[in-house]
Amino acid sequence: MKKQLSKLFWSVAIIFCFVALSAFVVPQDQKTAAAWEIPAKYKAMKNTFKGDAASEKLGKLLYAKHCKSCHGNVGEGDGPKASSMKTKIGSLKNVKFQAQSDGEIYYQAIIGRDEMPAFDKKILEEEDRWAIVNYIRTLK
Repeated sequence: MKKQLSKLFWSVAIIFCFVALSAFVVPQDQKTAAAWEIPAKYKAMKNTFKGDAASEKLGKLLYAKHCKSCHGNVGEGDGPKASSMKTKIGSLKNVKFQAQSDGEIYYQAIIGRDEMPAFDKKILEEEDRWAIVNYIRTLK
């Protein structure tokens, strides 16, 4: 009986380890996202809440609610849903991403495309939308 329990324990332990490790493996078939085509209107948008500490704090809360599940705790694209996406989620800390205008980040975060959902119907207040952009700027 003791020998059977030992075998059962090790079998369960090996299966558990396999499942746990597979959760951290990013599928090799994820494609790289195409470049965003952002309308000039958004490229020229001005962030009227820039540099506001309260806005960044609000943005952190909204990011946790709407963005963290895919983009991860610190914007590395490693949230729990990331590995189930067809497209690899890029880092929000990336120098090239951070070099974009606030309006370009706004467009990507709020308007979305493909697997990146649109939040314009969920996040209605303009102040809240810019708060997310302001928080993303802190992820450098």
